[in-house]
Amino acid sequence: MGTHERLGRRTFVVGASTALLAQGAVSGAEAAVVDGPLPDFHPALKDALTFPLAWGRSPIRDFRAWRRAARATLEEHLLVERQDGTPYTPEISGRAQGEGFTRELVTVSLTRHERVRGALLTPHGRGPFPAVLLLHDHGARFDIGKEKLIRPWYDDTRLASARAWADKYFSGRFVGDELARRGYVVLCLDALGWGDRGPLVYEQQQALAANFYNLGSSLAGLMAREDQRAAAFLAGLDRVDARRVAAVGFSMGAYRAWQTAALSDHIAAAASVCWMTGLKEMMVPGNNTLRGQSAYYMLHPGLARHLDIPDVASIAAPRPALFFNGGLDTLFPAEDVRVAYDKLRAVWRSRHAEDRIRTKTWPELGHVFTREMQDEVFNWLDDVL
Repeated sequence: MGTHERLGRRTFVVGASTALLAQGAVSGAEAAVVDGPLPDFHPALKDALTFPLAWGRSPIRDFRAWRRAARATLEEHLLVERQDGTPYTPEISGRAQGEGFTRELVTVSLTRHERVRGALLTPHGRGPFPAVLLLHDHGARFDIGKEKLIRPWYDDTRLASARAWADKYFSGRFVGDELARRGYVVLCLDALGWGDRGPLVYEQQQALAANFYNLGSSLAGLMAREDQRAAAFLAGLDRVDARRVAAVGFSMGAYRAWQTAALSDHIAAAASVCWMTGLKEMMVPGNNTLRGQSAYYMLHPGLARHLDIPDVASIAAPRPALFFNGGLDTLFPAEDVRVAYDKLRAVWRSRHAEDRIRTKTWPELGHVFTREMQDEVFNWLDDVL
């Protein structure tokens, strides 16, 4: 048997591939994976996304019926069942006094699988008070979660990290503490991977998400369900006026805020800072989403066959909604954000409620939630709740 006859199939395939790489495209062959990485046929996949369940495109003409259908479709793609029957069984610890409010650590069961610790702030005085479900960002920083937004009075080590984060993104302010000083009950809990539920390593996110899928579940779906449950828990507290509960978040927390408003009628208003775009606008070479990893916290497989990102946020219409973005934000380019804002305003306009949605781009700012932006959000909450 000659040398070429002794070659096994694996040797032949590797050898052929090496030859193709050395010669470039052969016989019309082209690269199968391009920028991003994306499949070279990704334009065809994008063209096939028509978002047939979007309001105005869907055959459902009654808005309430559309909301029910759209929410049901969203919930189906979470891959995580509702947890309504699971008792919260809250436990309070770590009580301390702040400036005009009381700090507490609260541990609750958001699902039947795990108990989650969060920070709960309550204004001094006589309630019931309006409330804010405060949702932390991603930021590839996992040692702190709730501590990014509420000063960790219970942990000096985390306090140093939290102060550095507040200085970087929030003009040195702890957003939750400021809301409590202004008369809001505030609840902030760790998402899986952060703070008490971490710390996760950045490169582990993709494997974590894959393991959820292999177990018939979803990392993004879990976060959505937990936020939905947290909204119901907060609204059910005796100290809270259940008619005046808002969701507020920055970056991934902004995504969580409008998503929670779409999923939960306990949310009366949502303020989302630095997370809104259209899916097609996001799926372009160079976009952060194409790196995978953090994208898995915001990925519901198959949902794009039905709804675009602004379509999901529109399930909350006509309840009050605020969307801010920085004009210099490289994660969400201003023109892409404008396209999404136009879609959102069209839905609220169709409900004769355009005065209930506020969209704004801050041309001189990047991916931040500055003191000036915060003050506008706080004043807006005072007006709509």
